Amino acid sequence: MDLTDTPEEADFRARLRVWLSRVLPTLPPQPSPDDWPGRRAYDVGWQRTLYDAGYAGVHWDASPALRLIFLEETERAGAPYVGANFVGLLHAGPTIAAEGTAAQRERWLPPILRGEEVWCQGFSEPDAGSDLAALRTRAWRDGDHYVVSGSKIWTSHAEVADWCELLVRTDPRAPRHRGITWLALPMDTPGVTVRPLKTLAGSDEFAEVFLDEVRVPVAYRIGAENDGWRVTMVTLSFERGTAFAGEVVACRRVLAELAARARENGRWDDPALRRRLGGLNAEFRALWRLVQWNVSAAQRPDAVPGVAGSVFKLRYSHARQELYDAAADVLGPDALDAARPWTRDRLSSLSYTIAAGTSQIQHGIVAERILGLPKGR
Repeated sequence: MDLTDTPEEADFRARLRVWLSRVLPTLPPQPSPDDWPGRRAYDVGWQRTLYDAGYAGVHWDASPALRLIFLEETERAGAPYVGANFVGLLHAGPTIAAEGTAAQRERWLPPILRGEEVWCQGFSEPDAGSDLAALRTRAWRDGDHYVVSGSKIWTSHAEVADWCELLVRTDPRAPRHRGITWLALPMDTPGVTVRPLKTLAGSDEFAEVFLDEVRVPVAYRIGAENDGWRVTMVTLSFERGTAFAGEVVACRRVLAELAARARENGRWDDPALRRRLGGLNAEFRALWRLVQWNVSAAQRPDAVPGVAGSVFKLRYSHARQELYDAAADVLGPDALDAARPWTRDRLSSLSYTIAAGTSQIQHGIVAERILGLPKGR
């Protein structure tokens, strides 16, 4: 793709900069990282602000170039990220847009864009994390409902979510990839119990979710019964291919801040550190080019990113960890202060080689689908 702004793109960038400069100073202070109800209110408030200004649909409807400009300019201006809205905006919403019926798109997509409904992700289970196809949460038909029993873990933002993108096993006799169904679960349904989990960084954005004969309307199924694995691959393609785009811009900003801090505290005199930061700069520039490729792929007629998302996820996970290891080197003893944002980010970066598919899973996808190697046994 041509990376030079066209007149239309340059105008969009200029108008967005003016709007951000006017709106951001009026926002209330961000709540504590541990206050998830407060963070939900803040995040959905920002989403509504975007919606009222005509920017909410950039994630879905704009051209690849405009979407990337939006990510660049909002991050550079220090605008809020999607936060608690990330599952709905970046995973569930695009999946419903690609796989849902007209009625389902009308029901769920506008509330996501307006910031009225927050989604969580109910994929992983205690005995089926990386091996997602081993999930055991059962669902059986009872008239026009599914009855669901089982449990999920590492459910992002479950404690503040209205809906859950839920994977269930609807045919236990089928091969494990063929008996799975993708459901939209209202989180206030009787039988749903949420128990928050504390992370290493002290946050509780993840939770265990227990499902005890929860009734979910068949009309809330996305795709056909037992076709959930294919639908899930659509979701994961968006998660690995485009959902981290804004984070790459954020990492490039952090890298610039690290270089400035190193110059202030004398660490810049260390040639090994300069080489390390230079290597990371090259790494994140390359990752940004891959983001551009993946965002462009997501705008093609099939609207699903390809396996390049796995290439991106694999390298980005490790690059993010290397970035915050370098931050610890620059900060020195201050890196032990858990209250510092970079320290919290360093702790959270440890999860990136697990979240959204482990690095081992990504290696397998790249080996089989890109390199054409035989499947492992």
